[in-house]
Amino acid sequence: MAQEKKKNEWLEWIKAVFVAIILVLILRTFVFSASVVEGESMSPTLEHGNKIIFNKFVYLIGEPERTDVVIIQRPLKNYVKRIIALPGEVIEIRNHTLYINDEMYEQPYISEEAVLNTGNFGPIEVPKDSYFVMGDNRAISKDSRNGLGFIADEHIIGRSEFIIYPFSEWAQTR
Repeated sequence: MAQEKKKNEWLEWIKAVFVAIILVLILRTFVFSASVVEGESMSPTLEHGNKIIFNKFVYLIGEPERTDVVIIQRPLKNYVKRIIALPGEVIEIRNHTLYINDEMYEQPYISEEAVLNTGNFGPIEVPKDSYFVMGDNRAISKDSRNGLGFIADEHIIGRSEFIIYPFSEWAQTR
């Protein structure tokens, strides 16, 4: 009798571990995933080597919004950038000031130095089903201005939610 009870206990543990593994795989595939930030283009929001958790599910039920920090999937590597302009909007940068649809737009998430390192650009209209992105470290960022171009809906695979490494820098990314 004791041996059968021990056998049932082991079977219950195996079932629990199996369910936990399946649940983790489902969450990782469809809801959350991790990524490592490469480079300094999102500094100071994200630093080289930060490990972040990004939400894959959020854009299945909604659309990207201005200022979202997003993961962009490209054939050779993924990029982390901030959405600046939405489909159909006209973006222009003149005299270090960002204009969206001819209205000045404040950027509280970047430093004064980054503002001063933002050169003139545009005006240019963002195509339907595309987004205009930039890194927070404007002087060195490869983004919609200089290499990435407009970002199609299907290339945005998630929104950055949290910095989880290094542990001393745990924070929400916004």
